[in-house]
Amino acid sequence: MITAKSTSTIVSEPIPAGTYLARCYSMVHLGTHDDEYQGRAKKTNKVRITWELPTELKVFNPEKGEQPMVVSKEFTLSMSEKANLRAFLTSWRGKPFTAEEAASFDITKLLGVPCQLSIIHEPSKKDPSRMYERISSISSVMKGVTCPAQINPTFMFSLEAFDPNAFAALPDWLKDIVRNSDEYKALSAPAEQPQVAQSDSPTSIVDDGIDLPF
Repeated sequence: MITAKSTSTIVSEPIPAGTYLARCYSMVHLGTHDDEYQGRAKKTNKVRITWELPTELKVFNPEKGEQPMVVSKEFTLSMSEKANLRAFLTSWRGKPFTAEEAASFDITKLLGVPCQLSIIHEPSKKDPSRMYERISSISSVMKGVTCPAQINPTFMFSLEAFDPNAFAALPDWLKDIVRNSDEYKALSAPAEQPQVAQSDSPTSIVDDGIDLPF
């Protein structure tokens, strides 16, 4: 469980701009980090959500064959009225959250859920000559359209219930971010080696997106 409260595959080139069928398959709790807003220091608890684009296949590794392109977006783990996460989820499901729903919402309900993502390109702040993709908007799948079955296995890592197997499966750069979080530092020498090998078999989730479970 990763609870928001009221108060991957790496590609060498950006995904072409456009609107795509997508399915949420990965959620990584990055934890609380020192941040700054309008010149003031603050603590920010973040999560990284990743979607696969099952209609956009590409060979990244010849041994694995075609795999879907993926795209991620980071959010502050908050469901307050002005939070970006709340606005994003409202657009996804097509209706606003009640105060009761937003008070404590388990965002892992999103895993396996299809949607439509609009992707745009923006220049990198560090290198304006380099373009990268960004999710500009999300919506539910149009009526009558079926999103293909999930290809990548579902993945979830939460610092609220630390799983050494899930942590070990993270890429090194994400492990470094998690290690710098307040939650990780508070853990008592967490094990980092997997006890059980993670299955490579994909899940088989088919949902046309008409009735979203959130």
